[in-house]
Amino acid sequence: MKLDMKRILLIGLTLIALATVAAPKANLSIDRIDPPNWYTGLKHSALQLMVYGTDIKEADVTVDYAGVRIDSVVRLDGSNNYLLLYLDVASAQPGTMTLTFSRGKKQLKYPYMLCEREMPGEERHGFTNADVLYMLMPDRFANGNTANDMVAGMRPYKCDRSAPSLRHGGDLEGIRRHLDYFNELGVTALWLTPVLENDSPDGGRSSTYHGYATTDYYRVDPRFGSNDDYRHLTDEAHAHGLKVVMDMIFNHCGFEHKWVNDMPSSDWFNHPQWLAQRADKGSRNPRGTDYLQTSYKLTPVLDPYASEIDLRETVEGWFVPTMPDLNQNNSHVMDYLIQNSIWWIETIGINGIRMDTYPYAYATPMARWMRIIDEEYPDFNAVGETWVEQPAYTATWQKDSPNARENSYLKTVMDFSFHEKIDSARTEVTDGWWRGFNRVYNSLVFDYLYPNPSSVMAFIDNHDTDRFLADTRDPRPLKQALALLLTINRIPQLYYGTEIMMNGTKRRTDGDVRRDFPGGFPGDTRDCFTAAGRTAEEQDMFTWLSRVLHWRQGNKAIIGGKQVQFSPRDGIYVISRMGGGRTIMTIVNGTDEARALDAARYAEVTGTHSSAVDVPTGTPYSFTSGITVEPRGTLILELQ
Repeated sequence: MKLDMKRILLIGLTLIALATVAAPKANLSIDRIDPPNWYTGLKHSALQLMVYGTDIKEADVTVDYAGVRIDSVVRLDGSNNYLLLYLDVASAQPGTMTLTFSRGKKQLKYPYMLCEREMPGEERHGFTNADVLYMLMPDRFANGNTANDMVAGMRPYKCDRSAPSLRHGGDLEGIRRHLDYFNELGVTALWLTPVLENDSPDGGRSSTYHGYATTDYYRVDPRFGSNDDYRHLTDEAHAHGLKVVMDMIFNHCGFEHKWVNDMPSSDWFNHPQWLAQRADKGSRNPRGTDYLQTSYKLTPVLDPYASEIDLRETVEGWFVPTMPDLNQNNSHVMDYLIQNSIWWIETIGINGIRMDTYPYAYATPMARWMRIIDEEYPDFNAVGETWVEQPAYTATWQKDSPNARENSYLKTVMDFSFHEKIDSARTEVTDGWWRGFNRVYNSLVFDYLYPNPSSVMAFIDNHDTDRFLADTRDPRPLKQALALLLTINRIPQLYYGTEIMMNGTKRRTDGDVRRDFPGGFPGDTRDCFTAAGRTAEEQDMFTWLSRVLHWRQGNKAIIGGKQVQFSPRDGIYVISRMGGGRTIMTIVNGTDEARALDAARYAEVTGTHSSAVDVPTGTPYSFTSGITVEPRGTLILELQ
């Protein structure tokens, strides 16, 4: 059939009109950009911007700012509500640049600030073995602002101090108000468990008060305070001579993070299939899906004979169903996390990072993170949680280990071997071979495996273990453990409340080892931040520990001196430190009977010294007259 031109034109106009009506309206919005601002003058000048907004994925982007150029625009295969923009800001000066996003006829302009750094990265100093870290949980330490106990707009939760696993109301302001207390005690650095937003609803009698289920990587949880409060705390801590260590988690995030129900890409998480398979998108129940649970076994990561399934369960399995496992092998995920750590260093001025669940994440991208941090901040420090109780395993994770398949660049690792051995020695009698303090001795003999033993973090307990005292109140083994912890060639970490003999076991609940610090909360009947509020037993422990901590500060024998240990004999274990013209002998009696010290056995360190003073008590001792160590007794002798 032949059509004339008039009819063809009419049909064409009709089709155009129908197409115009059927075409969806171009939506375009920007909810936020991560990071919210950035810094000039960094050695690593590539900047990833994650743009969140309705249908932002298809937007075109331009920038008109001197020294800034767009390297790439990445449109991921997931949600339409994300756009990744990679910029090169190597030549940029501080100021506000304008990003222009266009889609169809709609255009949005977004001001983005490039800030001047407060100092070069070389001037940021991390924690070392000259420090003693005091680990605390903000929710359980002190409540300085009751107005943020219940915050409107957060998912349903309760603040109930009678429930061990619900929120109790501690916050950053509570910590700030007790900075003088840390000075009085004698610690030099504060390690706070995670302070970032954990906006997850309570699950019956449980909650994410602990902070390990991040729902916003750029926001302090408002129940702890604000980003400004965090900076204020850090500034005042620095004014008190205290460093601040930030707890981070790259292995997983919280279930309520925006990424979970609106995934940026199909491989943003490890094994995300079950999220799509759930009949109810809000369900956390993994049954009947492709959910993969981690085995919690970390040894396959280094096992030369590891099966594929064992390795996959370790690094790809989810820690728990409520903590989605991030895929660090996705370079965009890792770029996001690396930048996040740099942002907090620059924005808050933290002095170190403690990385949770370190071996659960993929080793190669984690090494890239550490290498970048090391290059950007040569004197900064990060410690990784490497929970295996064998020194060979832990040592292999430390930077420059000759036994590693690839360099981790991780300067500090956690000494779970020391923790396990000192915990066993607490209840054992030290014999001639294996039991008691022989366990500690036989652990330290493997220090040759560490590229840098002085950059290993030792501890006797923390928030994930039983408290050292467990269900007891005997100060003698606690003093023995603390004496060794604070004098061996390690970075020591204390757990809050140890100084007043707080006890507890995980057998009852995690909350039993994370109880509130007495005096930190309104209505407390005792205030253990003061001598008047402590019992005589608590005050004795506080005084003993405080004297050792203050004596340790700047002590060249402890910080950089030679270490000599003597295998236990007659139940007596001795470790000596020598340096800066000082000689120290830490002596512990691992038996229930008094023991005479055989001075001749230790002549190589005592030399011509004939007397010594016990550091925490000031008691004088004479090698010529003989020294008796009381049952389960402890001496920290400085030779005169």
